[in-house]
Amino acid sequence: MRDVEYCGDPKKVEVFADAPEALRRLKGAGFKIIIITNQSGIGRGYFSAADYRAVEREVERQVGPGLIDGTYFCADLPDNGSMRRKPEAGMVREAQVDHRIDLARSFFVGDKAIDAECGRRAGTRTILVQTGIEKPPASEAADWKVSNLLEASGIILRHGL
Repeated sequence: MRDVEYCGDPKKVEVFADAPEALRRLKGAGFKIIIITNQSGIGRGYFSAADYRAVEREVERQVGPGLIDGTYFCADLPDNGSMRRKPEAGMVREAQVDHRIDLARSFFVGDKAIDAECGRRAGTRTILVQTGIEKPPASEAADWKVSNLLEASGIILRHGL
């Protein structure tokens, strides 16, 4: 979805136009779709976990039912040393156990350097979708850089499973 700072309002959810098709292709090929997200707005008191769950439901409504297998969020503040908060891999490890995921055969797709770092720490291959939010230096580069989710799904379909 388009980046909204501290998004606790479902009305602000805007899924990228190519996201539903990209996710349908991946789901059709047998991939599990898991969302891993930092939500420090909860920890800061800007909105509640229930508000965030409403955002999740709106994302699912916009991409289509049954495409997202799970969502993991961390409400911790950036400076508290949480092992769950990206770029740490705690939420990925939770998803690995809950969904029986082989991380060595998995991909972590995101639009920020911390996403690529989280994927690396978890032992996945990484894809950076360059949405314009952030341009990480080469030292923080993902395995692949793409311009949209459809392009990312093509890489996953060629190199996955």
